Amino acid sequence: MGVNPFHLPPMQPVPDDPASRPPIDFQSRRMRLNSARRYLVNHLVTGLALASTLLVIAPLVAILVYLVYKGASSLNLAFFTHIPAPVGEPGGGMANAILGSGIVLGLASSMGIPVGIAAGVYLAEFGRGKMLATAVRFTADVLNGVPSIVMGIAIYSLIVMQQKHFSAFAGGVALAIMMVPTITRTTEEMLATVPHAIREAALGLGVPKWRAVLSVSLKTASPGIITGCMLAFARVAGETAPLLFTAFGNQFWSLKLTEPIAALPLQIYVYAISPYDEWHRLAWAGSLVLIVMIMVAVTLVRIYAGRGVLKGAS
Repeated sequence: MGVNPFHLPPMQPVPDDPASRPPIDFQSRRMRLNSARRYLVNHLVTGLALASTLLVIAPLVAILVYLVYKGASSLNLAFFTHIPAPVGEPGGGMANAILGSGIVLGLASSMGIPVGIAAGVYLAEFGRGKMLATAVRFTADVLNGVPSIVMGIAIYSLIVMQQKHFSAFAGGVALAIMMVPTITRTTEEMLATVPHAIREAALGLGVPKWRAVLSVSLKTASPGIITGCMLAFARVAGETAPLLFTAFGNQFWSLKLTEPIAALPLQIYVYAISPYDEWHRLAWAGSLVLIVMIMVAVTLVRIYAGRGVLKGAS
């Protein structure tokens, strides 16, 4: 028989072929050391992350516990229903200050949140690459770092001196301006995380750009935007310096926006610097109520946002 020219000899295994390598010995000393090293590094990093979390939470918990310890004993029905008592008389409450804080914060939120969201939408959706957007972004960053007392003095010069009197409106404007930069930058960052494919899909269906922004982009980024609004609200809720130059405070009931109005931070400040032990006790109670009000407001917003009420869910 002749030799078949198409017959090939069997292929010899290539030395570098993985199939020809011996199996890995996971029980070798080198593998055991490598596994132990990765195990230790993993648990070390996990422990550092846990310690950092506790380091951040511990001061907050300590402050809350101390406020409960110092102020809970002073909370009673009179605290929530009576106005401050005259100097030297026991009792009294902060009902007018609680209501005043709600009015000033509501006024500030009604002005600051829409402006902040609108500015953030412009920066993210309509102002890319424009000089005006760069100027707005720079202004927001600068305002974020302006001390609150400077903001109060500015509103005092622009509004209070022009009106010739302190007012709740001036206090609301000061707090609203402080809220705008945080909301603006948060809104811009959250809208930047919305995938472009979602916008393109809406535009491809013939939806106008403004409608796509309102119905698609804002709804998609709404959880982050709500978080930014809560951060801004929590920041201004305890501010005292701007209100000293604008709302000024009031020892009596006042519901008019054109008159001086009481607020919890102002009342706490007045009581804290006084020489009376009774007022110090009420200051601790007011601080506890202020913290609880902020926590309840933020928690309720988060609950409703998580359920889809504020996400535009049907």
